[in-house]
Amino acid sequence: MNRCTLATAAGTALLVAGLCSAPAATAAPLTRASLHAARVCSSAPVGYAHCDAQAMVNSSGTTVASTAPKGLTPANIRSAYALSASAGSGKTVAIVAAYNDPTAEADLAVYRKTFGLPACTKANGCFRKVNQSGGSTMPPVDAGWATEISLDLDMVSATCPACKILLVQATTSSFSNLAIAVNYAATQKVAAISNSYGGADSKATAAYDHPGIAITASSGDNGYGVEAPASYRTVIAVGGTTLTKSTNARGWTEKAWAGSGSGCSKLNPKPSWQTSATGCAGKAVTDVSAVADPQTGVAIYDSTAFNGAKGWQVLGGTSASAPIIASVYAMAGRGTSYPASYTWAHASGLNDVTTGSNGTSTTAAWTKSRTGWDGPSGLGTPKGTSSF
Repeated sequence: MNRCTLATAAGTALLVAGLCSAPAATAAPLTRASLHAARVCSSAPVGYAHCDAQAMVNSSGTTVASTAPKGLTPANIRSAYALSASAGSGKTVAIVAAYNDPTAEADLAVYRKTFGLPACTKANGCFRKVNQSGGSTMPPVDAGWATEISLDLDMVSATCPACKILLVQATTSSFSNLAIAVNYAATQKVAAISNSYGGADSKATAAYDHPGIAITASSGDNGYGVEAPASYRTVIAVGGTTLTKSTNARGWTEKAWAGSGSGCSKLNPKPSWQTSATGCAGKAVTDVSAVADPQTGVAIYDSTAFNGAKGWQVLGGTSASAPIIASVYAMAGRGTSYPASYTWAHASGLNDVTTGSNGTSTTAAWTKSRTGWDGPSGLGTPKGTSSF
């Protein structure tokens, strides 16, 4: 299996518009040329996961990279979701991914310095990178997963600059290795664990059940359909939106992203906190959401060359929204036994996403946004931390 092969994402041919820049750095708009989104990781066989990142590529299929940031900035993300840059101090967000990103710390330093964020390094105790068992011998390098890891680290930094970051790298993308990584992360006094990957729906394992820790997972980038571990009862399934600047009071508008995964698990039971609004007999996907559409994608920095490119890139996919939501839970710091239960009981503190669709289904709410819960966007997106 070639995990570094780009696969064109169906239904995501896009023309990228200019995006807003942050005061700390110039985030120029992408050139108005014909671009489209492509998956960073190829499909995975049963028992393995693919990452849920999407990169913008040109007509030749080469990832678009630049020497300056383009796309949504940290200031944009915190503005859209009414988040304070000082919240979350002392909290740690764990990122679980596969393979080794050899330039993770160096790339994180570039991203944070560019946008005026405080340094987060091994030396100052903010950043730590380990293998799936907590050791220092790293797994093999995979450039596609390295891009995924850069996206994860940058989204935690953008959302919660005051949070510490633990990066746990599994030996391979098998669910057995990823589970070992999740279990290790859970022993490290983390507030949240973000998993920006998925595979075929499967029965949940104990590795994703750690009361008191917010465990998030991407809902997928293929539209209507369910993937694991987002389908697990104890995991917070994170969907995706299209986020754009607006002249309204909020300053932003959102609609459900067409690529956001959604649906009902046939293998995992419905959590007690999910209501009848889902229409699902089993676990409903999603719970909440955040920006994921590559057309309104985020700026990331990655110097491990992949698909002929390195440097500043614009990425999307629910790989972006999962670490954003994990960071918001860390910022809230409630330590609820199962954090999703708090969100379902306090949904009034969310931006309700009422437009957009990710496909067709027998039950409209599984694919079409509406007032209240719907499949593509869940209960909504963050409006501060009161629902987390």
